[in-house]
Amino acid sequence: MSSIRTSRTRLLSAAATVALAALTLTACSDGTGTRDEGASSGPAKNALAAATVPAQASASLSAKPADSTSKPSTSSTSSKSSGSAKPAKAAKQTPVQATSPAKAPAAAAKAVTCEGSNTRTVAAPLNRPINHMLLTVTNTGGKTCYLYNYPIVRFSEAQSVPPVIEDSKPQAVVTLEPGESGYASVSLSAADGSSDNGYTAKTLTVYFQGRSTDATTGKAAHPKLPAKGVYIDESLKVTYWQQSMNDAIIW
Repeated sequence: MSSIRTSRTRLLSAAATVALAALTLTACSDGTGTRDEGASSGPAKNALAAATVPAQASASLSAKPADSTSKPSTSSTSSKSSGSAKPAKAAKQTPVQATSPAKAPAAAAKAVTCEGSNTRTVAAPLNRPINHMLLTVTNTGGKTCYLYNYPIVRFSEAQSVPPVIEDSKPQAVVTLEPGESGYASVSLSAADGSSDNGYTAKTLTVYFQGRSTDATTGKAAHPKLPAKGVYIDESLKVTYWQQSMNDAIIW
């Protein structure tokens, strides 16, 4: 009997052990016990990872604006530097352009006095007014010249020069550009023959004046007279140099 009781006791112990093991397994699989601890640590790790990811993302996002800010800053700096470089070059060229035109007028020499070496003089008798002769002086030089005052004329071997008609004085000095002409007329003799000491002259010399009256300057001109010569008397006189022929022949 004692042996049977012992066997039953052992069986009951074994059954209790099996039941306890079954209960343990059930607790592990329903989200409690040891597995519950593992599950709670898992979300903590996930939460840390999630917190780390936004931090990295925000860092990368903040880095992109920094890059984009730095890029426009660089481009604007380069554009400013390139923009400022162009005006700097233009500023360097401006003085060169301003200097060249300034030298041009200086290079075009000052005007000179008209005289025999830079002009050509022609003497031509006029039909109207009668007993008059026109002197035409043309600038043959490369510079502007001034015809000052009036011509000092000497016919043949005359010892004196004729006076000037004061009323014929122009308001300004006659200015001749290269190729232009100035004029003066010579009243050779009295139309009614009332003057004395008339004679026929075969040669003519024309002297030019400077700024001062009655002072000759430069080379004289020797225009040709008609082959028969021209008749002159004591009424001989000349006009001031004129800019136009019409102003010269009205005296």
